[in-house]
Amino acid sequence: MLQLDAQVMTVALPAVQAELGFTAASLSWVPNAYALAFGGLILLGGRLGDAFGRVRVFAVGTGVFMLGSLLGGLAIDPIMLVAARVLQGIGAAVAAPSVLALIATMARDEAARAKGLALFTATSAIGSSAGLILGGSLTDLASWRWGLLINVPVGIVVIATVAWLVNESDRRRTHAFDVPGAVFASLASAGIVWAFIYAGEWGWGSVSTVLFFGLAIVLIAVLVVIERRSANPLVAVHLLTHTPRVGALINMGLIVGTHAAMLFFIVQFLQRVLDFGPLLAGLAFLPLTATVFIVTRWVPGIVARFGARIPLVIGGMLVATSFLLWAPLNENASYVAVVVPLVVHALGVALIFTAGTLTAMNAVPEDDTGSASGLLQMAQQVGGSVGIAVAVSVYATGAVEGQFIPGFAGAMFTGAGLAAVATVVAIFTIRRPVAKAAEQPVHSPRVTAR
Repeated sequence: MLQLDAQVMTVALPAVQAELGFTAASLSWVPNAYALAFGGLILLGGRLGDAFGRVRVFAVGTGVFMLGSLLGGLAIDPIMLVAARVLQGIGAAVAAPSVLALIATMARDEAARAKGLALFTATSAIGSSAGLILGGSLTDLASWRWGLLINVPVGIVVIATVAWLVNESDRRRTHAFDVPGAVFASLASAGIVWAFIYAGEWGWGSVSTVLFFGLAIVLIAVLVVIERRSANPLVAVHLLTHTPRVGALINMGLIVGTHAAMLFFIVQFLQRVLDFGPLLAGLAFLPLTATVFIVTRWVPGIVARFGARIPLVIGGMLVATSFLLWAPLNENASYVAVVVPLVVHALGVALIFTAGTLTAMNAVPEDDTGSASGLLQMAQQVGGSVGIAVAVSVYATGAVEGQFIPGFAGAMFTGAGLAAVATVVAIFTIRRPVAKAAEQPVHSPRVTAR
C-alpha cells in the first residue's frame, strides 16, 4: 500500500499542478515531502517496532498514514497537500520497518529469508506499477484526490488482515528513544533536498544556494554529534562496520534516486509530450512491472551462487544505459523509444533491488532487524528524494517556461551519472558472496504466521 500510494501521486502530478497551482520546482515536493518524512523518521520507526511489538506499531503507523491520506485528498492549496504528504510519510516511517523485520524474523532459514526478501521486492515493484495504473484510472475517471482518499478503506483492510494473520513479536525493553536524532535526520535530509531542488532556479553559485548547502552541512554535523553521544542511538552502529552492507546501502540509495527521477520525468514526458492520458501513462509502465516481477524470482539464486557484486554491477550498468537511451527523446519520439529503455531499466533495478536488499539484511541479529530494515528504507527514501532533487535542479538550468523538452536531456544524463557512481560503489565494496559473508546464524523465528 505504501509503494502504491507513492506512484498514485506520481502519475497524477500534471493534474495536481494544474488544479493547485504548483510551480515546476515546487511540484517535486509532492513526492519529496512524503519521502523525506519517511526517510528521516524510519530509523525511529524501526526502533519502535523492536520495542513495542511490530504488529502493534505497524497498525499505529498505518493509521497515521490513513489520516494523512484523508487530509491530502481534501487539500485546497499546495501547502495543505505538502503537509498531508509529510503526515503520510511519518505514518509510513512507523509502519514500514516492521514489515521488512517481520519477513526477516519469520524465516526458518537463510534460504527462506532470501525468498521472502525477494518476494518483498517483487511485491513492492507490483505495488509501484499498480499505483501508476490506479492513479491514472482515478485521475481520468474522477479526480487525483481519490488516489489519496482510497487509502482510508484500504488501510482498514490491511490492518485487520495483518492482525489476523501475524502473531505479535516479542517486545524488547528500551529505556529511551533518540528523538533528537530523528528530528535532525529529517532536517538534514530536507536541507539537502531543498538546496538541490532550488539550485537550478537560484543558480549554483548564488548566495541562497550556498547558504542552504551550508545549513545542510551544519545539520548533518549536529546529527553526527547527537548520535555519538546518545545512549540509545537510532542506528545500531555495529551494523555499519560491515563493508558490504554499507556499500549496498549507498548503492541502493543512488539507484532508488535514479529510479524516482525516471518516474518523475517519464510520467510527465508521456503526458505532456506524447499526449497520453493519466490512465494510459500508468499502463505504459506495465513492461517495467512484468520485467521486475520475473527477474526478481531468479536473483536470490544468482546471489547465492555468484555473490551480490555481479548483479549489482551489471544492474548499475543497465540503469545507466537506460538513461542514455532516453536522453535524445524529443517531440517526435514514439512510445517504442520510451519502452525499450524502460525494459532495460527494469532489468537493472530488478537485479539491484533484490541483491541490495539481501546484502543489507544479511547477518543481522534478530534484535536489530528493525534497525537494519529502517536503515535500508531510509537509504531508499532519502536517496529517492535526492535523486529527484538533483535531476530537477539540472533540468531547471535548461528549462524554458511552458515547454517540457528543454532540460530533459540534462536530467537524463544526471540519472546516468548517478547510476555510474552506484556501479563504482558496488565494485569497491561488494567483494564476496552473501552466503559466505554471514557470520551469525539466522535465529529461530519468534513470530509465526497463522
